Amino acid sequence: MKKLLLIYLLIITFSCAKAQNETKLNEETTTYYLIRHAEKDKSDATNKDPNLIEKGLDRAEKWSNHFKNIDLDAIYSTNYNRTMATASPTATNQELEITPYSPNTLDIKTFLDETKNQTVLIVGHSNTTPAFVNKILGEEKYESIDEAINSKLFIVTINSENKINSKVIEVD
Repeated sequence: MKKLLLIYLLIITFSCAKAQNETKLNEETTTYYLIRHAEKDKSDATNKDPNLIEKGLDRAEKWSNHFKNIDLDAIYSTNYNRTMATASPTATNQELEITPYSPNTLDIKTFLDETKNQTVLIVGHSNTTPAFVNKILGEEKYESIDEAINSKLFIVTINSENKINSKVIEVD
């Protein structure tokens, strides 16, 4: 009986240690979700800051639904109507403020340091989103997104050993 009790206690101890290590590894992982803004109003080619069309508003809600079970620590968006409107439903559901950023003046090292070990959503444009991913990766892996595509989700993870992984999925 004492042997069984001892074995049981050892199993519990090792299980707790393993769970604690897994939690620590998760806490030391940085995850970036990068998306392009939803469908915008293209009726006026001279408008540099258009709003989303109805389909875009629907997609923004779909993005919010996609991220509902992901605990985000921060949401970044370029300071345009279409990107802010894309990020807004997710920000509301996560009870987070949207932090504006400028892709032209972004210091990637500072950004990575400030968001280390966080889970972050970044909303940009057909050219700035893949460029942002490339900056995180330190290589030119992804090209601009076709203007007709608003459903790409780039996911970049950086683990505790600074190993970086990336993937792209279509979310519709």
